[in-house]
Amino acid sequence: MVPDSNKSVDVELTAKESSPVRVISAVLLHQLLLKLGLAAELPLLIAACAKADHLSAVNSADQARYILAQALLKGVQPVQLIWRRLDLRRLPALVWYEDQWYLAEQGETGMICLTDQAGQTQEISDAPLQNSLVVWLRATAQRSKSITPEFRNNQAAHMVWRELFRDSSWVIKVVIATLIINVIAIATSLFAMQVYDRVVPTMAYSTLTTLVVGMALIISLDWCLKVVRARILDSVSVKVDKQVSQQVFDHLLHLRLDVQPKSLGTLAAQVSGLDSVRQFFSSGVIFGLIDLPFALMFIGVIGVIGGKVGWVYASLLPIALILGFVTQIQLRDLLLKQMIRSNERQGVLVDAIRGAESIRSSNATWRFSEEWQKITASIDGYNIQQKAINNFSNVTTSTLSNIAYVAAVVVGVWQVELGQLTMGGMIACSILGGRVIAPIAQGIQYITQWQGVSQSLKMVNQVLDLDLERRPNQTLLLPEHLPESIELDRVRFAYPDSPIQQINIPKLAFHSGERVLLVGAVGCGKSTLLKVMAGLYRPNEGRIRLGDADLWEVDPQLVASQTGYLPQMVHLFKGTLRTNLTLSGTGSDSKLLKVIRALGVDAIAANNPSGMDLGISEGGEGLSGGQRQLVALSRVIIGAPRIWLLDEPTASLDAESEEKVWAVLEEFVLPEDILIVSTHRPMLGAKLATRVILMQQGEIIKDGKPEHVIPQLFTRKPLAPRPTGMPQIGGPHNGV
Repeated sequence: MVPDSNKSVDVELTAKESSPVRVISAVLLHQLLLKLGLAAELPLLIAACAKADHLSAVNSADQARYILAQALLKGVQPVQLIWRRLDLRRLPALVWYEDQWYLAEQGETGMICLTDQAGQTQEISDAPLQNSLVVWLRATAQRSKSITPEFRNNQAAHMVWRELFRDSSWVIKVVIATLIINVIAIATSLFAMQVYDRVVPTMAYSTLTTLVVGMALIISLDWCLKVVRARILDSVSVKVDKQVSQQVFDHLLHLRLDVQPKSLGTLAAQVSGLDSVRQFFSSGVIFGLIDLPFALMFIGVIGVIGGKVGWVYASLLPIALILGFVTQIQLRDLLLKQMIRSNERQGVLVDAIRGAESIRSSNATWRFSEEWQKITASIDGYNIQQKAINNFSNVTTSTLSNIAYVAAVVVGVWQVELGQLTMGGMIACSILGGRVIAPIAQGIQYITQWQGVSQSLKMVNQVLDLDLERRPNQTLLLPEHLPESIELDRVRFAYPDSPIQQINIPKLAFHSGERVLLVGAVGCGKSTLLKVMAGLYRPNEGRIRLGDADLWEVDPQLVASQTGYLPQMVHLFKGTLRTNLTLSGTGSDSKLLKVIRALGVDAIAANNPSGMDLGISEGGEGLSGGQRQLVALSRVIIGAPRIWLLDEPTASLDAESEEKVWAVLEEFVLPEDILIVSTHRPMLGAKLATRVILMQQGEIIKDGKPEHVIPQLFTRKPLAPRPTGMPQIGGPHNGV
């Protein structure tokens, strides 16, 4: 139960914030920005605050936004909220306390350290600050900087290299094949030299026949080695792709849902970045990179045959390498920006497809079209810059190749005149010279592709850096007995990058046999509380005990088998009606038939010739919202959990179906089970309920028997209006 003192929170809050709030202090705002690692000039902030005097009646977040804009600070978003809703891990922040602004930080002793604009500090508990106004800054610029982690800390890259060299025998085979291929490449130039020096002057056709037969054998060997080398790399790339993609997908399935990226399109694009890695290793690019070091060998051979001709290529090789290095630096950031925008466009595409009905009915096609056009224009701009850099590099290396050829011929003529080089030797040097500059020219293109691969690996690494539902190598508990209770102890929860506490519950327990209704206004935290108890969201503070064990120490598969969670927004998967009903693979056919008959789901199958094999597309398209909800509820009932967590199970149903759902729950929920239902229509559920909990702004304000709490829901005084500019309480996910 919650103390009665919580009843007066809204009245106290209104009175507290009715007093005038002065414009934010420039000195304190400057200190806050510095602590966030953002460069800010104090004179600009002082001048901006002076201009903001006329905004004293405006909410503090808008004041801060105006001041930051005047001070030319971008990428900083002010958020205004009440102290008691603040996640203290998000400090520092500005707080209005005792009629002045303070900079609030976490003290070393667990107290709150307040600093005024004169630099005077004091430490207090957070109890007097509960209803104080807070301005918190979200430094979006900082987050964008961390989007490119160092390659040496890239888990995705390490994963690829680990799988690539798990069996290193292929490396020896490829190296030997490459060495032989490049050595026998010298034979072509030697063939030309022998023909021009020995065959042509004497017309020795027998010698020519011998040389041709020898070249035929060499060419055949070259063809065989290249085919074998390609097959080896293809098999290795397929094996690596299979292992790495599976590991990444498994990681994705076990992500903590509260830290999962909000944009599904961006997340899908990040994971699909592995395709470019597979294509890189399975293409001819890798052969070109392997052949690059042999350019030095060819320069040596040219030096042996043509003497000073070798210095021509030796002098131009560093220029080509420097050009490639500079090109790689220029393309690195450009490719990253292009990839980020491409991921954003993927997110817009997914949103447009999933929300096509809402977009058209709201006449918002122009908005999405404009957003698509804007992102595409920026991608095209980056693409033009990339092509300009590539074209400059390619044209320059091609020019270097021509210069090398002309210079080699000129130097060769001098060598022939001095009697140090034959005509055949000069032609051989020209042929080998193409093996020096051409690979460098191609290598620049390969480096460009490698930059794309490395950026893809960094994108994949952002997914791998997200926290899993359990710690790696954690020893998990497997309790043998079913839980008799679920308890929350000092539980607090806030979404990542949000200062607002969605859940703040000092103590709450549910015991075997209880039937509980969770009620409260939209956004009060009911859905978030159910997700926390289901183990989908991890609380920032406090513990959740499932029976005698900490929920986050228990194997997640065991938690999933003991807790049945029905989300507010149900999702069906591509397959059939039967596969969606038996998603977990548990439950007998007899129970399945009994449940779908009780809920009326069998009517969906009866109205289609395919019956239970009725095809279901992604998201359950083709079924109504109510039908999807009944299918998802049937799935939970078939699983027979010990703890039932149902979020608005009748929201999309008509009155008759709603009555049927409550009757089915009364039939299938066992006497020792725990049933917790979030609902906005508690009257029908009151017959089954033994307890009703009323939530408000993430806290419990009423907890008692239905006959005591439900009448108060309809006689309760309306809440005081939120002060101007106060944020809408709710997280970034639906159904908070």
